[in-house]
Amino acid sequence: MQAPEERLGSFYLGAEYDLATGQRLEKPVHYDARDLTTHAVCVGMTGSGKTGLCIGLLEEAALDRVPVILIDPKGDMTNLLLQFPDLLPEDFLPWINEDDARRKGKSTEELAAATAEQWKNGLADWGISPDRIRQLGKSADYTIYTPGSDTGISVSILGSLAAPDLDFGEHAETIRERISGTAGALLGLAGIKADPVRSRESILLAAIFEHFWKQGQDLDIALLISSIQNPPVRQIGVFDVNTFFPEKERFELAMSFNALIASPSFQSWLTGDPLEIDRMLHTAEGKPRHSIFYLAHLSESERMFFVTLLLENVLTWTRAQSGTSSLRALLYFDEVFGYLPPVAEPSSKRPLLTLLKQARAFGLGCVLVTQNPVDLDYKGLTNTGTWFIGKLQAERDKQRVLEGLKSAIAEAGGSGGSVDYDSIISQLGSRVFLLHNVHEDRPIVFQTRWAMSFLSGPMTRPQIRKLMAPRKNIKESTASAAGRQNGTASAAPENIPGRETASSVPGSLPYGFTATPPGLDPAVKQVFVPVRLDARAALEVHARLTGGMPGVTAEQLVYEPGLVGSASVVFSDRKRGVNENRRVLLACSDQGSALQGDWERGETLAVPPESLSDRPDERAAAFAALPEALSTARSISAFDQPLADWLYYNSRFQLHVHPGTGLFRRTGESERDFAIRLQQAAREMRDREVDALEKKYESQLDRLREKIRREERELQQDEAEHRNRKTTELVGLGESVLGFFLGRKSTRSINSAMNRRRMTANAKADIEESRETLEDLQREQDAISAEMQELAREIAARWETPESSLISEELAPRRSDVTVTFVALGWLPFWRITVAAQDGAGTLTLPAYELAEKA
Repeated sequence: MQAPEERLGSFYLGAEYDLATGQRLEKPVHYDARDLTTHAVCVGMTGSGKTGLCIGLLEEAALDRVPVILIDPKGDMTNLLLQFPDLLPEDFLPWINEDDARRKGKSTEELAAATAEQWKNGLADWGISPDRIRQLGKSADYTIYTPGSDTGISVSILGSLAAPDLDFGEHAETIRERISGTAGALLGLAGIKADPVRSRESILLAAIFEHFWKQGQDLDIALLISSIQNPPVRQIGVFDVNTFFPEKERFELAMSFNALIASPSFQSWLTGDPLEIDRMLHTAEGKPRHSIFYLAHLSESERMFFVTLLLENVLTWTRAQSGTSSLRALLYFDEVFGYLPPVAEPSSKRPLLTLLKQARAFGLGCVLVTQNPVDLDYKGLTNTGTWFIGKLQAERDKQRVLEGLKSAIAEAGGSGGSVDYDSIISQLGSRVFLLHNVHEDRPIVFQTRWAMSFLSGPMTRPQIRKLMAPRKNIKESTASAAGRQNGTASAAPENIPGRETASSVPGSLPYGFTATPPGLDPAVKQVFVPVRLDARAALEVHARLTGGMPGVTAEQLVYEPGLVGSASVVFSDRKRGVNENRRVLLACSDQGSALQGDWERGETLAVPPESLSDRPDERAAAFAALPEALSTARSISAFDQPLADWLYYNSRFQLHVHPGTGLFRRTGESERDFAIRLQQAAREMRDREVDALEKKYESQLDRLREKIRREERELQQDEAEHRNRKTTELVGLGESVLGFFLGRKSTRSINSAMNRRRMTANAKADIEESRETLEDLQREQDAISAEMQELAREIAARWETPESSLISEELAPRRSDVTVTFVALGWLPFWRITVAAQDGAGTLTLPAYELAEKA
C-alpha cells in the first residue's frame, strides 16, 4: 500500500476491508480528530486487535500534537514507548519474552531478528516509513506514572486534597461533586463501603472538606484525621456532631485512616509529581504529553481510589477551559470494566458519566475500551458518537452493542435501518473493525494499520523501571541542582568565617559617614530601601561578575542617599482589551544622577513601593553625608516632572502577538501557558480553514462526480449497444453466407451487411469517445483533488508551529496615563566589605538591594 497523505487533524487508522472477499482495499481510512470530541467506545474480545487499533489511534494523536491522559489497568498502553525507527533486532531484543521464544523453538536473539523483520515488512506494507516513527517520538513526551509505587514516576495524591482553584459561591455544585467523589475514594481506600448520601462517614468527610475548601484552605491526611476526631463544624443537619457521629466511633474512623498512612507502602502515595492535570498534559515548555497511569500493580480498592481522584481532577480541569469545537485533549481508559457498571454506583461512575455528558463542549474527548460491553452503563454507551466494534465472543455482548449502537444512532437523528449491523459484526475477524461515526453518512468496515510502536504485550514492573530510569535520573539530578540553588539563595544571613562584623566594632565608621541619619525637616519625605541581599549573597553576585571570591575580614551595612521615585504607567489598547497598570519604582543611586535628577541613569528596584520603610535596617552601621540639593522638600519635588517626562518617552509595553489569531501573551501568563493556548487556537483556525477549503471545492467535485456517473451510464449504454450491433452484424453475416450457399444472390443483403458494419463501428466509436471523456473527467477530478490537498497542506504547515510566527509590538502610554506617586529622598543599603590582605586588601561597596530584571 502506498504511503497515505499526511493530514493534520486526520488520523490514519487503516484501510477499508471487503468482508465478502476477505481482502483489504486500497482505500485509506482517515478519521477526523474533531469527531473524538463526541467520544468513542472500542469493544472487542481478546485477540480482536483492540490494542493495535488504539495504539494506532494514540500514535496519530501524538503526531497531531494532541495531549493524552491514559488510564492503563493492564499495562498494554506502555507499549507506546517502544518506538524503534531503525527497526534493528537489538532494539527489540530487550523486550522479547523468553517463554514466547521457547514455545516457538527459537533463541531470544532469533525471535528478536524475526520480530524486527516482521515489523519492518508490516510497516512497509502500510506505507509507513522510519521517518514517520522518528516524527512520532519527537511529537510528544511519553511518561509512565505508577501511583503508589516508585517503579515508574511516582504520583503524589496530596494535591487532590488541596482546595480547587474555583470560587465556591459560583461553582458550589461542581466543588460538592468533587468532594463527594474524593470522600468516597478515600473511604474505599480505607476499606469502608459507604453510601455518599446515607453513610455517616461520607457525610462527615464531606462536611470537613466543605468547611476547609470554602475558606480556600488545603487539606492533607494528617489534618483530615485530626478533623475527624475534632470536627471543625458543630452541627451536621439538625443534630450536633456528637449526636450524629459519636466521638468513640469517630475515633475508630480516624484510626482506620491513621493505620492507612502508617503503612510504609502508603508513603509512595505522598511523593512524586503532583496530580495536576495541566502538568500531565503539557511539559514546562508546552510540549504535548502522553501521561500513562499504569495501575496493574494496585489492588482493586487502590485502583478505584486513584481512578476516582484522577477523574475528579480531570473534570475540574475541564470545567476551567474555554469552549471549543476542536480536539483539545484526550482521556483514554483502556479497560473500563468495573468503573462504569450498569447498576452499581462506584465512586468513579459519576465523574466519568459527567465527562461523557459535558466534556465535548470543552474539546476533551473520552475513549473507552472494553471487552465486556454488557457490563457498561447504558447511558455511557449512548453518549459516544464513534463506535469501533471488533470481533465479539458472546452473543449477549453482540446484542448489548447493537442496542447501544441503535440508541446512539437515534440520538444523532439517524435511522440505521438500511445496514445489517448484526450480520456485519458476525463476520468480523482479527484486526477487522466496524467503524460507525455519527458524523459520517455510512459505517465502514476496515482493517487496522500496522502499529509503529512494538506491541510486546503488558509490561512488568521491572520493564517499566528500566524504561523510566533515564527520566528518573534526570528528575533527581534536576531536583538536586535546584536544591543546591535554593540552599544558596535562601540561606539565612550569616557571618563569613574568618572575619569580624564591623558593625559591632566601636569606632569603625568609614570616613564621611555618621552613625545616625541626618536630621531633616519633617516636610522632606525619606524612605529606606529594604535589604534583600546579605553580605554573602552580595559577594556571590560580585564573584559571578569578576570571576573570583575574595577573602573577607569585615563587613558593614551602610546607607547612601539618592533619589527614589514611584509612579504608575497605564498601557491600554481597546481593540485587544489591554489595560495594564504598571507600577514603577526607580532609584538614582549615584550622587551625579541623584543631584541632576537624571532618571535615564536610574535603576528599577525589584520591590513594590509598599515595602519601602520609614526607618533603617537594624543592622545599619553608618549613613553617608547628605548633599544639600537633597535636603529640602522643594529641591526634591523639582524632580517630579522630569520623572514623568522620562517615563512618558521611555516606557513601553511589549506585546508578543500572533498576527494570524490575534492572540497575545497576557501579563503574568507564562511562556508555556501562552504556547498551549496559542496551539489550541491555531488548531481551531486550521480546522476552520480546512473546512472552508473543502466546502469551496466540494461543489466542483460534486459536479464532476455527477458528470462521471452520467458518462459511466452512457458508457454502459454504448457498450450494450455495441454488443447488440455486433450480434446483429454476425447474424446478418450468417444469413448472407447461407444465402450464398443456397444460390440466393442479392445486392440488398450486401447493403444490409454494410449498414450493420457501419453501425457497429459507430457504436464502438461511441465507446471510445465515452472512455476518453471519462479519462478527461477523471484527470480533471484528480487535478482538483490534488490542488485541494496541496492547499490543505499549506494551511496545515502555516498553523503547525504558530509560536514561530510571533511578532513584538509596543504600546506607548498617553501623557495622562503617567502618574508620579512621589519622589523622595531614598536611602539605599550597601555592604562595605573589607578584603583580606592576601587578596589585595581594600574595600568593596556592594548593593544590598535587588534590581528588577531588564525586559
